[in-house]
Amino acid sequence: MATILFCPVTFNLAETTRMIQVARALDPAHRALFLGYEDDYVDLIRDAGFEYIAGTPAFTTEEREQLIAFDQGRSFKSPLTEQLVGARVDLERRLIREHGAAAVVTGSNLTSFISARAEGVTLFYPVPFALTGPQVRQARRLFLVGGDGRVARFADRVATAAFRWIYTRAPLAPRALSKVAVANGTPPLRTVASLITADENLVTEMPWELEGFTLPDGFRIVGPMFAHIDAPLPDIVTELAAAPEPLVYLGLGSSANRALALTVARSLGTLPVNVVAPIRHYLQPGDEVPANVHVTDLLPAHRLGGLVDAAVIHGGQGTVQTACATGIPFVGMGLQPEQTWHVRMCQARGNAIAISPKRAGSPEFLAAVQRVLSDPVIRSAADEVRAAYAGADGAAASARIIEASL
Repeated sequence: MATILFCPVTFNLAETTRMIQVARALDPAHRALFLGYEDDYVDLIRDAGFEYIAGTPAFTTEEREQLIAFDQGRSFKSPLTEQLVGARVDLERRLIREHGAAAVVTGSNLTSFISARAEGVTLFYPVPFALTGPQVRQARRLFLVGGDGRVARFADRVATAAFRWIYTRAPLAPRALSKVAVANGTPPLRTVASLITADENLVTEMPWELEGFTLPDGFRIVGPMFAHIDAPLPDIVTELAAAPEPLVYLGLGSSANRALALTVARSLGTLPVNVVAPIRHYLQPGDEVPANVHVTDLLPAHRLGGLVDAAVIHGGQGTVQTACATGIPFVGMGLQPEQTWHVRMCQARGNAIAISPKRAGSPEFLAAVQRVLSDPVIRSAADEVRAAYAGADGAAASARIIEASL
């Protein structure tokens, strides 16, 4: 039996559930131990039956938002201080030693990239391909500039070239990380790309999404990996599915905001549909949505196949992959380049329509929703994608790779 230490960013829903899926896929003889610093989605870890250690120091709300912007490439300013990074690395190194961890699995917990190497254990990173070093180095367009016209495509290629240099070559990594890395006997982390490159990078994509790309050493395709929340569907979902009106799922993950949630919910409320919307975590007391929009807490979205007619989602990989695996055509609103890339890949495959979040609530948005509900070509493509997903299990593939290293 070996102990594997999982270090997700526990205020990131997709990352937390991705780690849970890998831990579930391990041979039960192994011990999966989780460490996190924020408590947003810790209940999901405990509900799945895994040991959890609450670490400190934690980020404030403002620091979280700043870190998300840094992680998504929207800002090069980071909340990471030398004191915070040093304290977290000290804790992680101590836990690796005390529990005899044979491997570390991380999401985007940046201190794992120092602590695992300092302790000489292999660091595994199940990761979407978008915004990895290989994708940024090779992609002609990163969809930093919206639009598909000639001018927009040219502007995006120029922006992509500039972003590529900044991301892969400019020494813009937070200084605190480099200082702590050197203090712990590991190479300094100088570029943004180097911050999120592990020993083994397990790319959570379908093969067609990487056509035209070459993966370097240390990168392997494992396949899709998305949440399987261990909870029953609320009765309202089956009731709405049985109603004569089409049922639309509104899922915005953990990287959207209250304004977008309200805009989209109110816009969908103008259509002759019912909407099930697990967006309660974005709303405040007194917020009102139309009567045909039914707000819920987080749902086991992997169980919505055959019940939901279409989806409106934010473009996070887990949410996109859940729609693909369940055969639900969708309108996707990428909130940052990684998410836009996921949606664009599905649009190219034919099972989705990409739209800018700036157009949420517009006639263009409503027309896109009506089209995914009624276009037989899009629905057929969604069925084909669902068939392709059958049997694909990125969590199981990741678990086998991790176990082979022990």
